[in-house]
Amino acid sequence: MTILLNDILRIPVTELDNTKIRFNQINKNNSFDPVTLFKEKNKRLYEGQFWNYSKRKSFKTNQLAIGFIKIDDDKWLLFDVSKITKDLNVYEGVGYEYEKIPKYEKYFGRLIIRYKNNYQQMIRNARTVIDDCEIFEIIDDTFDDDNFPGYENVDLSWHDLKRVIGKKDWKTALENQKGVYLITDVNTGRRYVGAAYGEKMLLGRLTSYVKTGHGGNKDLKKLQFNYIKNNFRYSILEIYKSTVDDKIIINREHYWMRILMTTNKKYGYNNK
Repeated sequence: MTILLNDILRIPVTELDNTKIRFNQINKNNSFDPVTLFKEKNKRLYEGQFWNYSKRKSFKTNQLAIGFIKIDDDKWLLFDVSKITKDLNVYEGVGYEYEKIPKYEKYFGRLIIRYKNNYQQMIRNARTVIDDCEIFEIIDDTFDDDNFPGYENVDLSWHDLKRVIGKKDWKTALENQKGVYLITDVNTGRRYVGAAYGEKMLLGRLTSYVKTGHGGNKDLKKLQFNYIKNNFRYSILEIYKSTVDDKIIINREHYWMRILMTTNKKYGYNNK
């Protein structure tokens, strides 16, 4: 039996014409990524939900505004249901004041619908689409697709690293593995090769970069923390069991420094 969105929300039929649904998805230049913003609890997600473009208003005062974010091909996650309380008459910016509807908050980040959007318009009158929104799942906990992907698939920006480093499966995977890691400056192409064999091994080293940006590395200390946050990516080159001799890890670090020429200041941040 198909369960529809309004079987859960129970918006009165008489109110559907006064209700709009905004389907938020990543834009063409990746400057607005609603899934990442949701996981980071970033207020820019709500700025996007209540944004007006050019001379076209998204909502009206007293309307109900429902917000979804795209998490898969035809799957959308509910993150907000609010009432528009004031039209700020702003274009190319946040156009409204609003109040969340408390009775729906238990579904935020948990209710997933299946909906195939065949229109360019991402803000739709609820009456025209709500019967096409099928409940796919109501998950037990708040949506989070940051599962550890495997050592060979680690490729994180600083902001990604900050978000995942404290999560249980990431901590379990990293705290008992020695290894060699790579930091890449996406702005200049320069790289830094490091070895992790001290306290908490890979977890300890990566956590230090989250906290300080430079992790105690001499040449990285010369960079502004904000620059590092916006331009550095982190990956893992090799992993070893915790019982492997530290000298082996150091030798492998030097091997990768040589291969990637990271002691050459043109290409890297390592010291000779």
